[in-house]
Amino acid sequence: MPYRRLPNTDQARIRALKLAVEKGDRSDIYDLAISVKTLSGARNFLLKFEGAQAYYKECYENQAKGGRKHQTNVRMARLFISHFIQVLNLAVIRLEIKKYNRELYGLPIDNSNVPDLSNEAAIVEWGKKVVIGEQKRLVGGGSPIYNPTIAKVKVHYDIFMEGYERQKNLQSITNRSLEELASMRERADEIILDIWNQVEKKFKTVRPNALRMEKCQEYGVVYYYRLNEKTDGQEQEPELNFE
Repeated sequence: MPYRRLPNTDQARIRALKLAVEKGDRSDIYDLAISVKTLSGARNFLLKFEGAQAYYKECYENQAKGGRKHQTNVRMARLFISHFIQVLNLAVIRLEIKKYNRELYGLPIDNSNVPDLSNEAAIVEWGKKVVIGEQKRLVGGGSPIYNPTIAKVKVHYDIFMEGYERQKNLQSITNRSLEELASMRERADEIILDIWNQVEKKFKTVRPNALRMEKCQEYGVVYYYRLNEKTDGQEQEPELNFE
């Protein structure tokens, strides 16, 4: 027995609503399988739902596009921060800089390992620490580190931070648009279910059942066959589950 199943994706919801609205708009008012009120409500909701989906898609694409560009800045900031810390450690090993100066950068005095910079939060943290640390050391009379200079590190760090904040903002906008879209899904399902119930009630006396199914499908009703059922109608006429 074929059974119906409500859409489980936004695109499928839109498709179901569109079929019902378009079929209703083409039909004479006396031949409508759904009420005029239902048709009007579905039409108005469809416009809002399509708009919400389009806006979410636009926000997501903007975030993805910005993310690809941002990754270049991430790599450069990571490279320069890591390189600066390595040069600092080499200067300590050569006794050009006292090892206690490592504390100015938030680094352990007796450890020359480069901090883990594999994620953006770490780059935010350590970029700030090395910039402030170098400035403090220079104010105290220390000689500047070259290749790279802290100015060069700061340039790439600032570019990274600008992109980092921009991506956070884009992600926030995307999340809000998704929440708005998600909040409409329950209402979409309610409208679709109401339409399908009205349509099936309208055509419940139509025979044969294959014709009844076809008429319902014109309004967007979706039927599925179970795996062990025949779909060609050669052995028996399909019965519809109109529960």
